Amino acid sequence: MPAYQLHLKDKRIVWGNAIDVESLIGTYPQDSIRTGENVALDWKLPDGIYRAKEVVIELDKLLEAILVQLGEPINGDPSVLLDSLQANLAISGDLSSLPLGPLALKDKAGVEITTQAARIGEQLVHWAREINSEKRALSQYGPETLGELEFRSHCYGHTLIPEAIAQVWGPAGGPRVMQLYNEYLHQFVLLRDALLPFANWEQVPFQVKEHTQFKGLRFLEPARKVFLTQLLGKELTHKAIVQYAQSVLSSGLTSAGYGFQYPLGTVLPAGLGELAGTAARYLLKWHPVQTIETEDTKDIVAISLEYEYDDYYDAPRNEAGTGIPGSKDHFHISEDHSDLPSIARLLPNTGSDRTTVRFSVEREGHASSSVESSVDLGQLFRGHRFSYRPEKNNHSKDATVKRTSTSIHQVADILSHSGLVTNTDNGVHVIPTGGNELVQWALLGKLYPENVVLLDKGNQEELEAALVSGKGYGTQFLVL
Repeated sequence: MPAYQLHLKDKRIVWGNAIDVESLIGTYPQDSIRTGENVALDWKLPDGIYRAKEVVIELDKLLEAILVQLGEPINGDPSVLLDSLQANLAISGDLSSLPLGPLALKDKAGVEITTQAARIGEQLVHWAREINSEKRALSQYGPETLGELEFRSHCYGHTLIPEAIAQVWGPAGGPRVMQLYNEYLHQFVLLRDALLPFANWEQVPFQVKEHTQFKGLRFLEPARKVFLTQLLGKELTHKAIVQYAQSVLSSGLTSAGYGFQYPLGTVLPAGLGELAGTAARYLLKWHPVQTIETEDTKDIVAISLEYEYDDYYDAPRNEAGTGIPGSKDHFHISEDHSDLPSIARLLPNTGSDRTTVRFSVEREGHASSSVESSVDLGQLFRGHRFSYRPEKNNHSKDATVKRTSTSIHQVADILSHSGLVTNTDNGVHVIPTGGNELVQWALLGKLYPENVVLLDKGNQEELEAALVSGKGYGTQFLVL
Protein backbone atom coordinates (compact mmCIF):
# COMPACT_ATOMS: atom_id res chain seq x y z
CA MET A 1 0.00 0.00 0.00
CA PRO A 2 1.29 3.51 -0.80
CA ALA A 3 2.24 5.92 1.96
CA TYR A 4 -0.47 8.38 2.95
CA GLN A 5 0.30 12.06 2.38
CA LEU A 6 -1.11 15.45 3.28
CA HIS A 7 -0.01 18.54 1.36
CA LEU A 8 0.41 21.87 3.11
CA LYS A 9 1.23 24.41 0.42
CA ASP A 10 4.60 23.18 -0.89
CA LYS A 11 5.22 20.94 2.14
CA ARG A 12 4.24 17.34 2.78
CA ILE A 13 3.28 15.25 5.79
CA VAL A 14 3.79 11.53 5.21
CA TRP A 15 2.91 8.51 7.29
CA GLY A 16 1.46 5.02 7.40
CA ASN A 17 -0.21 3.08 4.61
CA ALA A 18 -3.14 4.52 2.69
CA ILE A 19 -6.24 2.34 2.85
CA ASP A 20 -9.20 2.06 0.48
CA VAL A 21 -12.60 1.99 2.20
CA GLU A 22 -14.72 2.83 -0.84
CA SER A 23 -15.50 -0.79 -1.69
CA LEU A 24 -16.89 -1.32 1.83
CA ILE A 25 -19.46 1.46 1.70
CA GLY A 26 -22.97 1.02 0.36
CA THR A 27 -22.94 -2.78 0.19
CA TYR A 28 -25.13 -4.39 2.84
CA PRO A 29 -26.15 -8.02 3.47
CA GLN A 30 -29.80 -7.10 4.01
CA ASP A 31 -32.27 -4.45 2.94
CA SER A 32 -33.37 -1.73 5.36
CA ILE A 33 -37.05 -2.46 4.64
CA ARG A 34 -37.86 -6.07 5.43
CA THR A 35 -40.18 -8.27 7.44
CA GLY A 36 -39.85 -7.62 11.14
CA GLU A 37 -41.64 -8.90 14.20
CA ASN A 38 -45.32 -9.78 13.90
CA VAL A 39 -44.82 -10.22 10.12
CA ALA A 40 -45.13 -6.44 9.61
CA LEU A 41 -42.73 -4.61 7.33
CA ASP A 42 -40.07 -2.86 9.40
CA TRP A 43 -37.19 -0.45 8.77
CA LYS A 44 -33.71 -1.06 10.16
CA LEU A 45 -30.23 0.00 9.11
CA PRO A 46 -28.54 -3.27 8.15
CA ASP A 47 -25.07 -4.19 9.31
CA GLY A 48 -22.46 -2.39 7.26
CA ILE A 49 -20.16 0.56 6.69
CA TYR A 50 -21.82 3.92 6.12
CA ARG A 51 -21.03 7.50 5.44
CA ALA A 52 -23.50 10.26 6.20
CA LYS A 53 -25.06 10.34 2.74
CA GLU A 54 -25.65 6.58 2.71
CA VAL A 55 -27.63 6.95 5.94
CA VAL A 56 -29.69 9.76 4.37
CA ILE A 57 -30.47 7.48 1.42
CA GLU A 58 -31.75 4.80 3.79
CA LEU A 59 -33.75 7.36 5.79
CA ASP A 60 -35.44 8.57 2.64
CA LYS A 61 -37.21 5.21 2.48
CA LEU A 62 -39.02 6.22 5.66
CA LEU A 63 -40.06 9.55 4.19
CA GLU A 64 -41.31 7.96 0.98
CA ALA A 65 -43.33 5.45 2.98
CA ILE A 66 -44.85 8.32 4.96
CA LEU A 67 -45.77 10.18 1.78
CA VAL A 68 -47.35 7.07 0.25
CA GLN A 69 -49.41 6.50 3.37
CA LEU A 70 -50.55 10.14 3.48
CA GLY A 71 -51.57 9.97 -0.18
CA GLU A 72 -52.31 12.81 -2.54
CA PRO A 73 -51.88 15.74 -2.57
CA ILE A 74 -49.23 15.46 0.18
CA ASN A 75 -47.53 12.59 -1.66
CA GLY A 76 -46.68 14.97 -4.48
CA ASP A 77 -45.28 17.70 -2.26
CA PRO A 78 -42.96 16.66 0.59
CA SER A 79 -41.82 20.24 1.27
CA VAL A 80 -43.77 20.63 4.53
CA LEU A 81 -42.32 17.49 6.12
CA LEU A 82 -38.84 18.44 4.94
CA ASP A 83 -39.28 21.99 6.27
CA SER A 84 -40.12 20.49 9.66
CA LEU A 85 -36.92 18.40 9.47
CA GLN A 86 -35.00 21.57 8.70
CA ALA A 87 -36.50 23.29 11.74
CA ASN A 88 -35.45 20.37 13.95
CA LEU A 89 -31.88 20.40 12.64
CA ALA A 90 -31.50 24.18 12.89
CA ILE A 91 -29.47 25.51 15.82
CA SER A 92 -32.04 28.17 16.68
CA GLY A 93 -35.81 28.44 16.79
CA ASP A 94 -38.49 26.87 18.97
CA LEU A 95 -38.23 23.49 17.22
CA SER A 96 -34.44 23.18 17.37
CA SER A 97 -33.21 19.85 18.74
CA LEU A 98 -29.86 21.44 19.62
CA PRO A 99 -30.37 25.21 20.24
CA LEU A 100 -26.72 26.22 20.29
CA GLY A 101 -27.39 29.54 18.55
CA PRO A 102 -29.20 31.21 21.48
CA LEU A 103 -26.62 29.81 23.91
CA ALA A 104 -23.85 31.70 22.10
CA LEU A 105 -21.12 29.48 23.53
CA LYS A 106 -17.86 31.38 23.78
CA ASP A 107 -15.41 28.62 24.73
CA LYS A 108 -13.31 27.53 21.75
CA ALA A 109 -14.71 24.00 21.69
CA GLY A 110 -18.29 25.29 21.91
CA VAL A 111 -17.76 27.77 19.09
CA GLU A 112 -16.35 25.09 16.78
CA ILE A 113 -19.12 22.60 17.58
CA THR A 114 -21.79 25.29 17.07
CA THR A 115 -20.46 26.03 13.59
CA GLN A 116 -20.35 22.30 12.88
CA ALA A 117 -23.95 21.75 13.97
CA ALA A 118 -25.23 24.47 11.65
CA ARG A 119 -23.14 23.31 8.68
CA ILE A 120 -23.98 19.62 9.05
CA GLY A 121 -27.68 20.24 9.59
CA GLU A 122 -27.95 22.39 6.48
CA GLN A 123 -26.19 19.81 4.31
CA LEU A 124 -28.24 16.89 5.63
CA VAL A 125 -31.46 18.72 4.80
CA HIS A 126 -30.11 19.55 1.35
CA TRP A 127 -29.36 15.88 0.76
CA ALA A 128 -32.77 14.86 2.12
CA ARG A 129 -34.53 17.13 -0.39
CA GLU A 130 -32.29 16.08 -3.26
CA ILE A 131 -32.61 12.34 -2.63
CA ASN A 132 -36.35 12.47 -2.09
CA SER A 133 -36.83 14.24 -5.42
CA GLU A 134 -35.30 11.20 -7.13
CA LYS A 135 -37.95 8.81 -5.68
CA ARG A 136 -35.49 5.94 -5.40
CA ALA A 137 -37.47 4.05 -2.79
CA LEU A 138 -40.76 4.37 -4.69
CA SER A 139 -39.07 2.93 -7.76
CA GLN A 140 -37.42 0.15 -5.74
CA TYR A 141 -40.38 -1.01 -3.65
CA GLY A 142 -43.54 0.39 -5.21
CA PRO A 143 -46.40 2.09 -3.34
CA GLU A 144 -47.96 -1.13 -2.01
CA THR A 145 -44.85 -2.19 -0.08
CA LEU A 146 -44.16 1.29 1.25
CA GLY A 147 -47.77 1.53 2.32
CA GLU A 148 -47.30 -1.50 4.61
CA LEU A 149 -44.32 -0.12 6.58
CA GLU A 150 -45.20 0.12 10.26
CA PHE A 151 -43.33 0.10 13.58
CA ARG A 152 -43.22 1.67 17.02
CA SER A 153 -40.89 4.62 17.49
CA HIS A 154 -39.78 5.19 21.08
CA CYS A 155 -39.11 8.91 21.14
CA TYR A 156 -41.20 11.77 22.39
CA GLY A 157 -39.11 14.90 22.10
CA HIS A 158 -39.36 16.24 18.55
CA THR A 159 -41.77 19.06 17.78
CA LEU A 160 -43.26 19.71 14.35
CA ILE A 161 -44.07 22.92 12.53
CA PRO A 162 -47.86 23.55 12.48
CA GLU A 163 -48.19 22.60 8.82
CA ALA A 164 -46.50 19.26 9.46
CA ILE A 165 -48.77 18.58 12.44
CA ALA A 166 -51.76 19.20 10.18
CA GLN A 167 -50.46 16.68 7.66
CA VAL A 168 -49.25 13.95 10.02
CA TRP A 169 -52.32 14.11 12.25
CA GLY A 170 -54.75 15.04 9.49
CA PRO A 171 -57.45 12.85 7.90
CA ALA A 172 -54.89 10.68 6.08
CA GLY A 173 -52.44 10.54 8.97
CA GLY A 174 -52.62 9.40 12.55
CA PRO A 175 -50.50 7.46 15.05
CA ARG A 176 -49.13 5.02 12.48
CA VAL A 177 -47.74 7.79 10.26
CA MET A 178 -46.58 9.77 13.27
CA GLN A 179 -44.45 6.84 14.45
CA LEU A 180 -42.67 6.69 11.09
CA TYR A 181 -42.13 10.45 10.93
CA ASN A 182 -40.95 10.62 14.52
CA GLU A 183 -38.29 7.99 13.79
CA TYR A 184 -37.31 9.80 10.60
CA LEU A 185 -36.65 13.01 12.54
CA HIS A 186 -34.88 11.28 15.40
CA GLN A 187 -32.49 9.36 13.15
CA PHE A 188 -31.50 12.61 11.43
CA VAL A 189 -30.83 14.25 14.79
CA LEU A 190 -28.69 11.29 15.85
CA LEU A 191 -26.79 11.43 12.55
CA ARG A 192 -26.12 15.16 12.85
CA ASP A 193 -24.94 14.86 16.45
CA ALA A 194 -22.77 11.82 15.72
CA LEU A 195 -20.80 13.79 13.14
CA LEU A 196 -20.20 16.91 15.25
CA PRO A 197 -16.57 16.04 16.17
CA PHE A 198 -15.36 15.65 12.58
CA ALA A 199 -14.24 18.54 10.39
CA ASN A 200 -14.52 16.31 7.30
CA TRP A 201 -17.74 14.72 8.50
CA GLU A 202 -19.03 13.93 4.98
CA GLN A 203 -16.11 11.54 4.43
CA VAL A 204 -16.09 9.70 7.75
CA PRO A 205 -16.94 5.97 7.45
CA PHE A 206 -18.54 4.31 10.46
CA GLN A 207 -19.85 0.87 11.21
CA VAL A 208 -23.46 0.12 12.09
CA LYS A 209 -24.31 -3.14 13.75
CA GLU A 210 -27.90 -4.20 14.16
CA HIS A 211 -29.11 -4.49 17.73
CA THR A 212 -32.38 -6.06 18.73
CA GLN A 213 -32.96 -3.26 21.25
CA PHE A 214 -31.77 -0.35 19.07
CA LYS A 215 -33.11 0.88 15.73
CA GLY A 216 -30.74 2.49 13.26
CA LEU A 217 -28.37 4.89 14.99
CA ARG A 218 -30.01 4.63 18.39
CA PHE A 219 -27.02 2.69 19.70
CA LEU A 220 -25.33 6.11 19.88
CA GLU A 221 -27.83 7.58 22.34
CA PRO A 222 -25.92 6.88 25.61
CA ALA A 223 -22.66 8.41 24.34
CA ARG A 224 -24.55 11.30 22.74
CA LYS A 225 -26.26 12.13 26.01
CA VAL A 226 -22.93 12.37 27.84
CA PHE A 227 -21.39 14.45 25.04
CA LEU A 228 -24.25 16.96 24.85
CA THR A 229 -24.32 17.30 28.63
CA GLN A 230 -20.66 18.32 28.54
CA LEU A 231 -21.21 20.64 25.58
CA LEU A 232 -24.23 22.43 27.00
CA GLY A 233 -22.65 22.55 30.45
CA LYS A 234 -19.59 24.29 28.91
CA GLU A 235 -17.33 21.53 30.20
CA LEU A 236 -16.39 20.04 26.83
CA THR A 237 -12.72 19.05 26.65
CA HIS A 238 -10.66 17.72 23.78
CA LYS A 239 -10.52 14.35 25.50
CA ALA A 240 -14.32 14.26 25.73
CA ILE A 241 -14.57 14.93 21.99
CA VAL A 242 -12.15 12.08 21.27
CA GLN A 243 -14.09 9.73 23.56
CA TYR A 244 -17.34 10.57 21.77
CA ALA A 245 -15.74 10.12 18.34
CA GLN A 246 -14.50 6.68 19.40
CA SER A 247 -18.04 5.69 20.38
CA VAL A 248 -19.46 6.93 17.08
CA LEU A 249 -16.92 4.99 15.04
CA SER A 250 -17.46 1.80 17.02
CA SER A 251 -13.77 1.54 17.79
CA GLY A 252 -14.28 -0.45 20.98
CA LEU A 253 -11.68 1.72 22.74
CA THR A 254 -12.34 2.67 26.34
CA SER A 255 -9.38 4.98 26.99
CA ALA A 256 -8.84 8.21 25.08
CA GLY A 257 -5.73 10.14 24.13
CA TYR A 258 -5.57 12.87 21.46
CA GLY A 259 -6.51 10.59 18.55
CA PHE A 260 -6.93 6.98 17.58
CA GLN A 261 -6.76 4.34 14.91
CA TYR A 262 -9.77 2.16 14.16
CA PRO A 263 -10.41 -0.46 11.46
CA LEU A 264 -11.40 2.16 8.87
CA GLY A 265 -8.62 4.70 9.33
CA THR A 266 -7.03 7.14 11.74
CA VAL A 267 -8.63 10.09 13.52
CA LEU A 268 -6.42 13.02 14.57
CA PRO A 269 -7.01 16.65 15.52
CA ALA A 270 -8.16 18.55 12.46
CA GLY A 271 -5.23 20.97 12.41
CA LEU A 272 -2.82 18.47 10.84
CA GLY A 273 -2.24 19.53 7.26
CA GLU A 274 -3.72 23.00 7.85
CA LEU A 275 -2.19 26.38 8.70
CA ALA A 276 -1.60 26.53 12.45
CA GLY A 277 -2.84 30.10 12.75
CA THR A 278 -6.29 29.38 11.36
CA ALA A 279 -6.79 25.63 11.96
CA ALA A 280 -9.57 24.28 14.18
CA ARG A 281 -8.31 23.52 17.68
CA TYR A 282 -10.86 21.00 18.96
CA LEU A 283 -12.39 19.30 15.94
CA LEU A 284 -11.04 16.01 14.61
CA LYS A 285 -10.38 14.73 11.12
CA TRP A 286 -10.60 11.25 9.66
CA HIS A 287 -7.74 10.02 7.47
CA PRO A 288 -7.83 6.87 5.28
CA VAL A 289 -4.56 5.57 6.66
CA GLN A 290 -3.27 2.76 8.84
CA THR A 291 -0.92 4.55 11.20
CA ILE A 292 0.00 1.63 13.45
CA GLU A 293 0.97 -1.75 12.01
CA THR A 294 0.68 -4.82 14.22
CA GLU A 295 2.83 -7.88 13.75
CA ASP A 296 0.39 -10.50 14.96
CA THR A 297 -2.53 -9.60 12.70
CA LYS A 298 -3.16 -8.35 9.18
CA ASP A 299 -6.31 -6.56 10.30
CA ILE A 300 -6.28 -2.90 11.24
CA VAL A 301 -6.80 -2.82 14.98
CA ALA A 302 -8.12 -0.04 17.17
CA ILE A 303 -5.37 1.77 19.08
CA SER A 304 -5.47 4.91 21.20
CA LEU A 305 -2.74 7.47 20.45
CA GLU A 306 -1.34 8.79 23.73
CA TYR A 307 0.58 11.88 24.77
CA GLU A 308 4.23 11.41 25.63
CA TYR A 309 3.48 13.37 28.81
CA ASP A 310 0.00 12.91 30.25
CA ASP A 311 0.46 16.15 32.14
CA TYR A 312 2.68 18.64 30.31
CA TYR A 313 3.24 20.49 33.61
CA ASP A 314 5.39 17.57 34.75
CA ALA A 315 7.38 17.33 31.50
CA PRO A 316 11.10 18.17 31.67
CA ARG A 317 11.84 21.75 30.66
CA ASN A 318 14.88 23.59 29.35
CA GLU A 319 15.63 27.28 29.07
CA ALA A 320 15.59 28.83 25.62
CA GLY A 321 18.50 31.03 26.65
CA THR A 322 19.23 34.63 25.80
CA GLY A 323 19.23 34.33 22.02
CA ILE A 324 20.14 37.37 19.93
CA PRO A 325 19.26 40.72 21.54
CA GLY A 326 16.47 42.51 19.70
CA SER A 327 13.83 45.14 20.17
CA LYS A 328 10.08 45.10 20.12
CA ASP A 329 10.19 47.14 16.91
CA HIS A 330 12.42 44.78 14.96
CA PHE A 331 11.90 41.03 15.25
CA HIS A 332 13.45 39.76 12.06
CA ILE A 333 16.92 38.27 11.77
CA SER A 334 19.01 37.45 8.76
CA GLU A 335 18.58 33.72 8.29
CA ASP A 336 18.59 31.42 5.28
CA HIS A 337 15.16 29.79 5.55
CA SER A 338 15.82 27.60 2.50
CA ASP A 339 17.48 25.14 4.85
CA LEU A 340 14.26 24.60 6.78
CA PRO A 341 12.27 21.34 6.48
CA SER A 342 9.95 20.62 3.59
CA ILE A 343 8.66 17.24 4.74
CA ALA A 344 7.32 15.85 8.01
CA ARG A 345 6.93 12.20 8.93
CA LEU A 346 4.75 10.70 11.62
CA LEU A 347 6.77 7.99 13.35
CA PRO A 348 4.85 5.68 15.70
CA ASN A 349 6.42 4.24 18.82
CA THR A 350 4.73 1.08 20.08
CA GLY A 351 7.60 -0.11 22.25
CA SER A 352 5.69 0.17 25.53
CA ASP A 353 2.15 -0.30 26.78
CA ARG A 354 1.32 3.12 25.32
CA THR A 355 1.40 4.14 21.67
CA THR A 356 2.93 7.54 20.92
CA VAL A 357 3.78 9.24 17.62
CA ARG A 358 6.63 11.60 16.77
CA PHE A 359 6.33 14.50 14.31
CA SER A 360 9.73 14.46 12.57
CA VAL A 361 10.72 17.28 10.18
CA GLU A 362 13.45 17.12 7.54
CA ARG A 363 14.54 18.57 4.23
CA GLU A 364 13.28 16.78 1.12
CA GLY A 365 15.93 14.39 -0.11
CA HIS A 366 18.25 14.93 2.84
CA ALA A 367 19.00 12.25 5.38
CA SER A 368 19.88 14.91 7.91
CA SER A 369 19.46 18.64 8.32
CA SER A 370 20.62 21.33 10.65
CA VAL A 371 17.05 21.68 11.86
CA GLU A 372 15.98 18.07 11.63
CA SER A 373 14.07 17.33 14.80
CA SER A 374 11.07 15.50 16.15
CA VAL A 375 8.45 16.36 18.74
CA ASP A 376 5.61 14.43 20.29
CA LEU A 377 2.58 14.67 18.01
CA GLY A 378 0.19 14.85 20.94
CA GLN A 379 2.14 17.71 22.51
CA LEU A 380 2.09 19.47 19.12
CA PHE A 381 -1.71 19.42 19.11
CA ARG A 382 -1.85 20.38 22.78
CA GLY A 383 0.44 23.33 22.07
CA HIS A 384 -1.85 24.39 19.22
CA ARG A 385 -4.97 24.29 21.41
CA PHE A 386 -3.29 26.44 24.05
CA SER A 387 -1.67 28.92 21.65
CA TYR A 388 -2.82 32.49 21.10
CA ARG A 389 -3.36 34.75 18.15
CA PRO A 390 -2.69 38.50 18.25
CA GLU A 391 -5.71 40.18 19.82
CA LYS A 392 -6.87 43.37 18.16
CA ASN A 393 -8.22 46.32 20.13
CA ASN A 394 -6.93 44.90 23.36
CA HIS A 395 -4.49 47.59 24.37
CA SER A 396 -6.05 47.87 27.83
CA LYS A 397 -3.53 45.20 28.82
CA ASP A 398 -0.58 47.45 28.03
CA ALA A 399 -0.15 48.62 31.57
CA THR A 400 0.04 45.10 32.95
CA VAL A 401 2.54 43.78 30.41
CA LYS A 402 6.07 44.62 31.55
CA ARG A 403 8.65 42.76 29.49
CA THR A 404 12.23 42.77 30.69
CA SER A 405 13.86 42.05 27.33
CA THR A 406 13.40 41.03 23.72
CA SER A 407 15.47 38.30 22.11
CA ILE A 408 15.45 36.43 18.83
CA HIS A 409 16.12 32.71 18.43
CA GLN A 410 16.97 30.55 15.47
CA VAL A 411 14.68 27.60 14.81
CA ALA A 412 17.46 25.02 15.06
CA ASP A 413 18.45 26.25 18.52
CA ILE A 414 14.93 25.84 19.89
CA LEU A 415 14.29 22.43 18.31
CA SER A 416 17.64 21.07 19.48
CA HIS A 417 16.63 21.22 23.14
CA SER A 418 15.32 18.16 24.92
CA GLY A 419 12.00 18.30 26.73
CA LEU A 420 9.86 21.42 26.47
CA VAL A 421 11.38 24.86 26.01
CA THR A 422 10.54 27.83 28.21
CA ASN A 423 12.24 30.74 29.94
CA THR A 424 11.90 32.45 33.31
CA ASP A 425 13.06 35.95 32.38
CA ASN A 426 9.65 37.55 31.73
CA GLY A 427 10.94 38.58 28.32
CA VAL A 428 9.73 38.30 24.75
CA HIS A 429 11.34 35.52 22.69
CA VAL A 430 10.82 35.68 18.95
CA ILE A 431 11.32 32.68 16.65
CA PRO A 432 11.21 33.59 12.92
CA THR A 433 10.38 30.60 10.70
CA GLY A 434 10.26 32.25 7.29
CA GLY A 435 6.60 31.19 7.14
CA ASN A 436 7.55 27.49 7.16
CA GLU A 437 4.34 25.78 8.25
CA LEU A 438 5.98 22.51 9.29
CA VAL A 439 8.42 24.32 11.55
CA GLN A 440 5.62 26.33 13.12
CA TRP A 441 3.81 23.13 14.00
CA ALA A 442 7.00 21.55 15.33
CA LEU A 443 7.61 24.57 17.55
CA LEU A 444 4.14 24.18 19.04
CA GLY A 445 5.20 20.72 20.14
CA LYS A 446 8.46 21.99 21.61
CA LEU A 447 7.50 25.22 23.42
CA TYR A 448 5.94 24.99 26.86
CA PRO A 449 2.26 25.71 26.05
CA GLU A 450 1.64 28.68 28.28
CA ASN A 451 2.19 31.97 26.49
CA VAL A 452 2.86 31.18 22.83
CA VAL A 453 1.50 33.58 20.20
CA LEU A 454 1.28 32.64 16.51
CA LEU A 455 1.94 35.53 14.13
CA ASP A 456 1.07 35.79 10.48
CA LYS A 457 2.55 38.87 8.84
CA GLY A 458 4.84 40.27 11.50
CA ASN A 459 3.94 43.86 10.61
CA GLN A 460 3.91 46.60 13.22
CA GLU A 461 0.18 46.39 13.91
CA GLU A 462 0.29 42.65 14.47
CA LEU A 463 3.39 42.90 16.64
CA GLU A 464 1.78 45.49 18.88
CA ALA A 465 -1.29 43.30 19.26
CA ALA A 466 0.86 40.24 19.92
CA LEU A 467 2.68 41.90 22.81
CA VAL A 468 -0.59 42.34 24.72
CA SER A 469 -1.95 38.91 23.76
CA GLY A 470 -1.75 35.75 25.78
CA LYS A 471 -1.70 35.78 29.55
CA GLY A 472 -0.42 39.31 29.87
CA TYR A 473 2.44 38.27 32.13
CA GLY A 474 5.39 35.91 32.19
CA THR A 475 7.72 34.83 29.41
CA GLN A 476 6.19 35.16 25.95
CA PHE A 477 7.14 33.31 22.77
CA LEU A 478 6.22 34.76 19.40
CA VAL A 479 6.31 32.33 16.47
CA LEU A 480 6.56 34.22 13.21
